Amino acid sequence: MASLSCSVEELAPLLGPNTTTAAAAADYICGQFSAVSNKFADATHAIDSTYLLFSAYLVFAMQLGFAMLCAGSVRAKNTMNIMLTNVLDAAAGGIFYYLFGFAFAFGGPSNGFIGHHYFGMKEIPSPDFDYSMFLYQWAFAIAAAGITSGSIAERTKFVAYLIYSSFLTGFVYPVVSHWFWSADGWASANNKKNLLFGSGVIDFAGSGVVHMVGGIAGLYGALIEGPRIGRFDHEGRAVALRGHSASLVVLGTFLLWFGWYGFNPGSFFTILNPYKSGYYYGQWSAVGRTAVTTTLAGCTAALTTLFVKRILSGHWNVLDVCNGLLAGFAAITSGCSVVDPWAALICGFVAALVLIGCNKLAEKVKYDDPLEAAQLHGGCGAWGVISSTIR
Repeated sequence: MASLSCSVEELAPLLGPNTTTAAAAADYICGQFSAVSNKFADATHAIDSTYLLFSAYLVFAMQLGFAMLCAGSVRAKNTMNIMLTNVLDAAAGGIFYYLFGFAFAFGGPSNGFIGHHYFGMKEIPSPDFDYSMFLYQWAFAIAAAGITSGSIAERTKFVAYLIYSSFLTGFVYPVVSHWFWSADGWASANNKKNLLFGSGVIDFAGSGVVHMVGGIAGLYGALIEGPRIGRFDHEGRAVALRGHSASLVVLGTFLLWFGWYGFNPGSFFTILNPYKSGYYYGQWSAVGRTAVTTTLAGCTAALTTLFVKRILSGHWNVLDVCNGLLAGFAAITSGCSVVDPWAALICGFVAALVLIGCNKLAEKVKYDDPLEAAQLHGGCGAWGVISSTIR
C-alpha cells in the first residue's frame, strides 16, 4: 500500500514569507506525516500477516478433513491405523519441514534445483520471509503427505509410513515447490534468467506442486504394495470394499471445502495491495474472485460426476459427489487466480471426466486406491496445470 509522503522544500513556501519559521513548521509537519506513514505501513504489514496466518489455520484444518475422509473410506477395523498416519503427517512434517523443508524450498539465492538457506529457520524473520510464511508452507507440505495416506490405506506399516511422511515433507515436496515457486526455480514463472518455455509454469496454489506430488507418491506406494486382499476376485473382477461411514466422508469433504478457502485465496499471501485500475479494485477483489472460481469449479465437478456416474451405474451415490467436488478443487487450484468464473465451470466439468476416466483405467489395470487419491489429485491436478495455460 502506498505510503504518505511530505517534502519540506515544497511545503515551506506555502507557510508564509518568514523562511526560518516556515522551514521549521514544514519540518515539523513532515515529521508528523512520516510518523503517520510508518503507522500505516505497520498496520498494513500486520493485516497482511494476520491474513496469511488465518489462511494457514484454514489449510491446517484440512488435516481434519483428510482424517475424516480417510476414516470413513476404510473398513472399521483399519480406522485407528489411518488416524495414526494422519497425525504423523502433521507431527513429523512439522519437525522435518522446520529442519530442512523450508530451506530446500525457499532458501535463496540458490540454484534451480534446491535451496540452501534458512535451515532450522535460521535468519528468519528476514526481509523476504516471516514466521507466518513458514506456517503457511508447512500446512501445504503436510497436505501433500495427507493425500498419499489415502492411496496406501489398509496396507501400510507404521514405521514405513513414518519414514515416508518425513521424507516427503522434508525433501520431496520442498524440492518440487522450489522448482515452481522459488524465484530461482528452473520451472518458476518468477525466474528472471531462463524461463521454461519462455513463460515458466503457472501453478498458483499447487495443482502440480501439492496435488500431483501427493497423488504420484500415492500412486507409487499403492503400486508397490499391491491391491488389498479381496479387492479383485480370482477372475480379476473388481470387488467393492466399501468404507464403513459415509457420514464421515461427507464431513471430511465439507472440512476440506472449508479449508480450500485458505488454500487458494491465501496463496496471494497479502490482501492490502491496491491495483492501478482504481481504489475499489485491489488484491482484496482478486482474493474474492479466487474464492468464487474455486467454488464454481468444485460445484460443477460434483454435479457432473453425480450425473455421469448415474448414467454409467444406474444409481445415485453421495461418495461420487464428494470425490467429484474435490476433483474440481484440485484442478482449479493451479489457475484459480487468473481464470474467469465461466472458465472455472469448464475446468470443473473436465476435471470430473478426468476423474471418472482415471477410475475406469485404474479398475482395468487392477490398481487399488481406497480414496481414489492418485486419480483425483494426480490426474485432476495434472489437468489443472494444463488448463491454466489455455487462453
